[in-house]
Amino acid sequence: MERKTWIIVGAAVLAFGGVLSLFEDEPATAKPESKPSATAAAKPTDRPSPEASKPAAIPSPDAAQTAALIAALRAVDPGLVAKEDKAVDRARNVCQEIKADKPAATVQTNAKARFAGGTVPSLTDDQAAAIVTAVKSSFCG
Repeated sequence: MERKTWIIVGAAVLAFGGVLSLFEDEPATAKPESKPSATAAAKPTDRPSPEASKPAAIPSPDAAQTAALIAALRAVDPGLVAKEDKAVDRARNVCQEIKADKPAATVQTNAKARFAGGTVPSLTDDQAAAIVTAVKSSFCG
């Protein structure tokens, strides 16, 4: 009889632990936050200015600029503008990276990833460069 009691108590403890885990603040699969290193303190000059920490606004092309952008993207590959509103949104994100002064190679790589898929399964590096040029020349100059 004593063994049966211990089994019931053990099962109750496991069930109680399972219920408690439902009320945790963070899911068990969450990655632990990385803690800053104590070896190097930030100098006041290392901190970004309030202006630098503001995200750059995403420029929007007007009607004429949109038409120029769509035409330029269509010249790269007609499939890029199968859904023109999505193409404009993707171009706006490319422009935001340009305005944020990201390295040209990063902007090009991200543009390639952003525009590839769907009707255009893959893009070449030359096509990605042409997309960045189309964005710059149409509304993000």
